[in-house]
Amino acid sequence: MKIEVWSDFVCPFCYIGKRRLEAALNNFENKDNVTVEYRSYELDPNAEVNPGKSIHELLAGKYGMSVEKAKAMNENVGLQAKEVGLTYHFDTMKHTNTFDAHRLAQYADGKGKGKEMTERLLYAYFTESKLLSDHQTLIELAEEVGLDAEEVEEMLKTDEYGNKVRFDENQAKQIGVQGVPFFVFNEKYAVSGAQPVETFKEVLDKVWEEENEKPVLKSLNPNNSKTTYCTDEGCNIEEE
Repeated sequence: MKIEVWSDFVCPFCYIGKRRLEAALNNFENKDNVTVEYRSYELDPNAEVNPGKSIHELLAGKYGMSVEKAKAMNENVGLQAKEVGLTYHFDTMKHTNTFDAHRLAQYADGKGKGKEMTERLLYAYFTESKLLSDHQTLIELAEEVGLDAEEVEEMLKTDEYGNKVRFDENQAKQIGVQGVPFFVFNEKYAVSGAQPVETFKEVLDKVWEEENEKPVLKSLNPNNSKTTYCTDEGCNIEEE
């Protein structure tokens, strides 16, 4: 079974959804036959590299609410994160443009470190309040997961892997993704949002059962039609 996950590194529910999916997979008896692939998606491709505002201020401005209400909303999200073992520091988060972070994740995936890089970037943003548009920060994070720092530095100086980011985002549009996290199972079944662990478990069981169900043939022989056939016990020949 293949699971594709469209997500962004500054999306709080993407990290929560990731943990809930992982929890469901840990209790899925066929987990060794499941591969998870993370795909690029920018919530705001036009986001500034350094907007100079807090997460609370940005949220308040986006939805036309008070900063106090924005803080309350973020606190609620933080509680949901805590339920799955994550720690969010909204007061010090550095919202930014994530295009280069996605390029790095695509590069890492080509080196067999895609999952590790995705996890490290999410943790860096939500828990460590690192600026994910800063190239030196990205280089250090990449080195931590086992990538070559010099190669990463050279890659970030170019526009390499940008086409792969755009490919993922265009594919998301084609299949109707309007928000993240967005999960696609075997290119046939879709789940939107950071669903509860139980929901992911139900989906895993359902998809596995349907995809591995033995086909049952339906006979198209006309009723009462005469026919001839052979079995391992001999041949049956209808008399005229």
